[in-house]
Formats: sequence, C-alpha cells, structure tokens
Amino acid sequence: MTRRTRALLLVLALLLTAAGCGLSAPGGSDEEPKVTILGPWTDDQARHFKEVLDGFGIPYTYQGTAATREVLLAEVQAGNPPDITILPGVGELVEYADQLQSLSGLYEAKEYGSPWQPKAQGIPEELWVPLKADLKSIVWYRGAAPDEHPAPLDAWCIGMGDDGSSGWPGSDWIEDLILQREGPAVYERWATGELEWTEEPVVRAWTAWAGLLAQDSKAARRALMNDHRGPVGGHGLLFGGGCALEHQGSFARAFYGDRKEQADFVDSAALLPDGSDKVRAHEVSGDFAALFGRSGRARDMIRRLASRDGQEEWGRRGGVFSPNAAVPAKEGAVEKKISSRFTDRLPLCLDASDVMPAAVRDAFYEAVLLTVAHPEQSVPERLKGIQKVQDAQPSDIPRLTGVCGRPE
Repeated sequence: MTRRTRALLLVLALLLTAAGCGLSAPGGSDEEPKVTILGPWTDDQARHFKEVLDGFGIPYTYQGTAATREVLLAEVQAGNPPDITILPGVGELVEYADQLQSLSGLYEAKEYGSPWQPKAQGIPEELWVPLKADLKSIVWYRGAAPDEHPAPLDAWCIGMGDDGSSGWPGSDWIEDLILQREGPAVYERWATGELEWTEEPVVRAWTAWAGLLAQDSKAARRALMNDHRGPVGGHGLLFGGGCALEHQGSFARAFYGDRKEQADFVDSAALLPDGSDKVRAHEVSGDFAALFGRSGRARDMIRRLASRDGQEEWGRRGGVFSPNAAVPAKEGAVEKKISSRFTDRLPLCLDASDVMPAAVRDAFYEAVLLTVAHPEQSVPERLKGIQKVQDAQPSDIPRLTGVCGRPE
C-alpha cells in the first residue's frame, strides 16, 4: 500500500469517526451553529483544551487528530473547512493564505514577539496566532547531568515513530546541528529555501548525524521501530530502557508521567556530534491557529484563546507553554528553566521543517528515515533528492522569512 493510499484511508477513517462520535459540543442549536475547530491535540491534551473552551461559553465542536494536515486538506477540498484550524507550524497554513480571514484586532500583537507573528515571517496580514509553544535544542536526562561531550550513540534514546509523520524526531537533530554549528542566519536561509540542501552547511550537519548513527547501525535501525513517545503505558523513552539522554522538545516531559520530576534538561549544543559549548540560538515550535470561518463566534473564540487570560488558563490546565509574553512564567524549577529559554535574549528559531512546504517537509522526513536505516550511504546523494522536490515547488506560494528572531 502506498503512503498516499494509507493517508487517504486514514483521512476517511477519521472523517467517519468524527461523523459517528460525539465530539465535545456544549450548547448550541440548529439556529446557532457551533464553531468547528480542528486541532492536533488528542487524549489528555484534548480533554484539557476542551475544558478551556467550555469556559468561554461559546458552542463548539472540536476534532483532535494527529493527521490535521490530511483532514484539513480533505475538508477544504470538500468545500467545508473548519471555522478554526490549529496546525503544528506555518508551512502548511501559508498554502491557504488566500482563504484565511485576517486576525487583525483579535489579539495583542505586541504580546507575541518575533518570530511568532505572521508579519515577522514576511506575511503582510495577521493570518495566524500561536496557541502553544515548545522549546527544542535541549536534551533530557535522568540521574546525573551528562559530562561526555559529544555523547555516543549508546547514550541516546531515539525513536522515529509517530501517528502522523514518522521521521520528524530525526529532522530535529539535523535542524539543531545546523543551528548550533552554523548559526541562525544560515539556518534561516536553509529553512526558507534560499540555501540549497546540497550546500556544505547542510551536508556537514547531515554527515555528522549519519556518523553518529553509523556507530551501531543495528541499534540505529531499532530506532525505526520505536515510537518517540515510548511504549504505550510507559514513561517515555527516557525511562523505558538503558539509554540516558533524549533529544526532544519540552513536550517530552508529558511522556514521562509520574517520573517527570526525575528528568531535567541541558542545552543540546555540547552533546551533539562535533558539538560546541556555545549555544547559538534556541529552536522552538508552535501550534498555530488560523481562521477560515467568518462568524462572530469563531472570531470571538480566537480572541479568547489568544488572550493573556485564555493562554494562562490553557497553560494551567494543559501544562503547556505559551508564546504570549504577557503570560507569567510557570512555577517549578524545570518549568522556569524552560520559560527562561524563551526570554533569555538568544535568537528563537522556528522549527525548520514546520515552515517548509508540505512536499519538501515530507521528503525531509523520508530522507531521515532512510538515513537511519542506512547511515553508511552517501549523504550528498540523499540530499539531492530533497533538493529536486524543493525545485519543483510552485512559485506562487508565499515564501516565509523571519524564521529566527529575538524575543521582545
């Protein structure tokens, strides 16, 4: 079965499930249509998010799925997009720019500094707003702080599996290597398509990662079978085996369950292959909300979600971090450390794959998986394939800029 066929079957199953299941939809009537929301949060996070929505008193339905991109595409093609869609990154949203409603006046732009705002990303209108932020460029550990720089392969917990797009955990390695070795200016040129995949900074970073995997190719291939969240019902990869380090974003702490207080993190720069003690910037990711619907209720929902109060409540219930600078830092030592990275004056750089066109991003993930399976194969040849996909992208899609910026 091809990947396209699997994706279409997944979308069909999700749509049928949504039609047959009672998604959260408090209040409302036939005369008062509910605000429809599509988002990436499922399970406990979906429950917490719906608790926040319930507090607004606006009738709604929420569909949470790991396949937000596929479901959105199907609904747009059917002429029935959700009023509000929340996607992990803006590379996909920019392709719908001519269908999105302006959010101007619905949130305090000054509370969302660079690189979170659309205008910072080269989009003239406020077409999306981040509702959740995660810190990357970090390494989680248990026990004593790591002192071997760089860390060997057998120290790392690595899993490539995901419900939506397998391979993205490996893309985080490549992104972080380019960011910490080359700096934010080169990183931004690469993320936005100005620097080709076959140029030396990308080849060097990818070769360093392949070299790490080649230390034990059998162990590397086992990462293809591991889910990045760890075994079902477990405590994440960090507490699920003999590994001691995990290169994951701040969201990984949720996977550790009741052992999360045993985990701490350090900046990743020194632990990466050929690492350096100098931290050049922090990679970050976000879940961004955009508005397809024109109703006053949908606009009011965005306004409430993006407000300081809404973001503070979402952070309290969901345990998530907000890109809204007006939201107070969380309590707790680890939480304060995470919050400090968002404001410590080093540049923040959006996850590169999240700002790339969908086809380029998918080629990136596929090349990551092939590298994990065969780390000894030619890196330049692997990257030529991604560049071909990038060269074939339509020229009328707006090119994002401002991928990196300093906190306000």
